[in-house]
Amino acid sequence: QVQLSESGGELVQTGGSLRLSCAASGRTFSGLVNYVQGWFRQAPGKEREFVAAISWTGDSTYYTAPVKGRFTISRDNAKNTVYLQMNSLKPEDTAVYYCNAAQYSGRWSEYASGSFGSWGQGTQVTVSS
Repeated sequence: QVQLSESGGELVQTGGSLRLSCAASGRTFSGLVNYVQGWFRQAPGKEREFVAAISWTGDSTYYTAPVKGRFTISRDNAKNTVYLQMNSLKPEDTAVYYCNAAQYSGRWSEYASGSFGSWGQGTQVTVSS
């Protein structure tokens, strides 16, 4: 059973940067070998949406269009941690950001549906205008 814990969310001004972290653990946890990891977000009054994902090896990434060129997902498998570097933040990036980990090997577009794996509790990111 994988447990995920996000951190790094806070209030930041438009144009600022944040780095979110997601650490994985668990009672029977033996590492995230072959797990895809991703970030999703949910703004007030909206459904949860996909943000970014990264393969187990880190050589394949996938982003939603609104964050391409501004956000970068990365992972450190030795630390069982995935990161989301967010630059040039905009008010529309305001949301609770959730980490996901899944044993998944299909298309990125299907993973982005959010139908797979385990979730963290979320971390709040607020971008002021």
